[in-house]
Amino acid sequence: MKAQRRRLGFNWRGLVLPLVFLLSVELIAMASTIERDAFAAPSAVLAAAIRTLHSGAALRATSETLITAGSGLLLGFVIGLIGGIPLGLFRRADQLMMVPLESLRPVPPVALIPLSLLIFGFGYAMEIAVVAFAVIGPIFLMTRSAIRGIEPQLMEVSQALGLGLIARVTKIVLPAILPRIFVAFRIALGIALVVAVTVEITANPLGLGYAMTIAQQSLQPDLMFALLLWIGLTGWSLNALLLRAESRLFGAAA
Repeated sequence: MKAQRRRLGFNWRGLVLPLVFLLSVELIAMASTIERDAFAAPSAVLAAAIRTLHSGAALRATSETLITAGSGLLLGFVIGLIGGIPLGLFRRADQLMMVPLESLRPVPPVALIPLSLLIFGFGYAMEIAVVAFAVIGPIFLMTRSAIRGIEPQLMEVSQALGLGLIARVTKIVLPAILPRIFVAFRIALGIALVVAVTVEITANPLGLGYAMTIAQQSLQPDLMFALLLWIGLTGWSLNALLLRAESRLFGAAA
């Protein structure tokens, strides 16, 4: 049980340094004359977090961010998985698509914000499109790599049994690559949350990123830091849930 908790990130020793840091910052805030428009003590941040959670503002912003991040993640996951399977199975197709894919892969997702704004305008669709683009690459590469790592004997057995392409994918390929695809999904979740918040900070008047921007512009550093910590806690919680699911499905988490 203790080993499982360590794998899932519940080791209490990991709280020691953060607590010492927060206590030090609180003492510095009490003893200093730092401009309060740019700095907030941990006690003030905690009070702001309680206020915004009690009012429901943080929860509404969280739901908006999770809707866009989750929708973009699922869309990008499906596209990356569907695109990665044939390129992992057929080397000639992989060679034909190498130049277009390698040309798109280095493009930063945030560089698509102006184009996405032109197509969709402000709102959920714009943000979902940018998030989906951000997660397609990792899912695609992990899928192709996982298929290449399948034991050749399995593929030979599928050919000997005369399985068609769909049967080969559903009965041989997907079960063999599922653990690595789950790891890719967990990585893509973090990317989706980061990109969603970034889009909200820079362009989209939705979610936690926009709420942070409003707090900064209204000179409320306590609320800004509270939202920042809430974003971190949200991401940590989602990752912990996936780690627990991964442990239950595949044994020891990666």
